[in-house]
Amino acid sequence: SHSYSRRLQHWTLLGVSLLNCLLSTACSVGLALAFALTVHSRGTHLVRGCNSSALPADARAAIATNDCPFNTTRIYDTALALWFPSLLLAAAEAVLSGRCCLVALVFQGIGPCARSYGKEQV
Repeated sequence: SHSYSRRLQHWTLLGVSLLNCLLSTACSVGLALAFALTVHSRGTHLVRGCNSSALPADARAAIATNDCPFNTTRIYDTALALWFPSLLLAAAEAVLSGRCCLVALVFQGIGPCARSYGKEQV
């Protein structure tokens, strides 16, 4: 019963860490894509919801207007300032989840690293 419980915990660890690794990787890719597209377009996609022709092509110089549902004064800098640390944290989470997945595989005795660990070490 104790061995079954431990194996169940190891498989649960493997499943959850693999799922988290995939989700964190997808989040990192999405944030990197949003960051790159925003820098490439100089933020014009950020103010696309505004219906004012008074808005300049460069979002950094955008002004708040009544035609826009949000304050556009600092949207470019704020978006980049929030996305970059989020990208770094999501990438770090993906790496740590991947390492956790590898540990779960070692616990199950799967993979080349598992042979170097004895049952006593685990």
